Amino acid sequence: MKNIHPLRRGIDRRSFLKLSGLLGLGTAAAAAVPVSAEAVPFNKKMVKLSKTRLAMGSFVSMTLLHPSKDQAEEAMDAAFIEMDRLSGLLSRYDHASAVYELNTHGHLKGLPPEVVQVVTSSLDYYRLTGGYFDVTVKPVVDLFQQKMGGEKKVPPTDAEIQDLLKRVDARNIQIDGNSVCFKAEGMGITLDGIAVGFIVDRVSELLLSLGIKNHLINASGDIRTRGAKEDGKPWTVAIQDPWKRKTYPDVVHMGDGAISTSGNYEIYYDREKMFHHIVNPKTGLSPDGVTSGTIIANTTMEADALATALCVMSPAQGTEFVNGLSACESLVIGKDGALWKSKGWKSAAI
Repeated sequence: MKNIHPLRRGIDRRSFLKLSGLLGLGTAAAAAVPVSAEAVPFNKKMVKLSKTRLAMGSFVSMTLLHPSKDQAEEAMDAAFIEMDRLSGLLSRYDHASAVYELNTHGHLKGLPPEVVQVVTSSLDYYRLTGGYFDVTVKPVVDLFQQKMGGEKKVPPTDAEIQDLLKRVDARNIQIDGNSVCFKAEGMGITLDGIAVGFIVDRVSELLLSLGIKNHLINASGDIRTRGAKEDGKPWTVAIQDPWKRKTYPDVVHMGDGAISTSGNYEIYYDREKMFHHIVNPKTGLSPDGVTSGTIIANTTMEADALATALCVMSPAQGTEFVNGLSACESLVIGKDGALWKSKGWKSAAI
């Protein structure tokens, strides 16, 4: 782990490049793109403005299409400013953030509305997934980092995990207006699996309000698309191969929508990948049946949260779960490399 950032410490759960290259835009994986803006005229009526910079603890790329280069640049600057503001509110590492204070004291009044909205939404996804998405897994995630994150790796004992599981249950989060409190001692929340998606959605709405109807935001794989790219063609996104074999398990076209992938193949604490950044809130262990899970949804926040839940469920269970949802599709890659697609998943013809 490198630097400490307001939303995440260095590059953690959502920071690996879960979805790679924005095909057709001449853009490689986000980590390889220069951190500078580039404006390229597509034709006499449209300019493409692309920029990648560090934000939310990882690389964030934006591509905007608009007739005015100046207006696109102003909108992009505003978008990154808003991204930094929101990540500061939702950080669990920044000592000045509301989430850090809530985790420290177990209760907090006068929370910013954005924080209340994300916590409230996290409870909705807790109920929707039958408890497989649970932001109160923080104590167990912290245990893994403490025991396995340093040079001397000592696996946590079953007793340690079971003791911390007593603090894991989103039903013990109580929300009253702009106040939140934990009903059990020693609880804490990590919004890593939902906050980035929320921020990407908010930034996309801001761009839209500023007249940027065609844009793509890629926050290390939490991707939000609006409109189309040049000549009305859909955005094209490739799903990253967990084993880095320089191929793509699948490619999809996107119009207005969101896509997000979660997986165990980048952030793990031992060679066997028994302990990684995704934790099953029911067992306190890192699941090993799924290598990556991808969700296409209407919003990035929904895709973000549900992709995390997919990695906790079995491939069959996760696929069946998504088949029962409206306006969502999924692609699960099992640990054996098998692909599990929801009934409405549509691969791109390229």
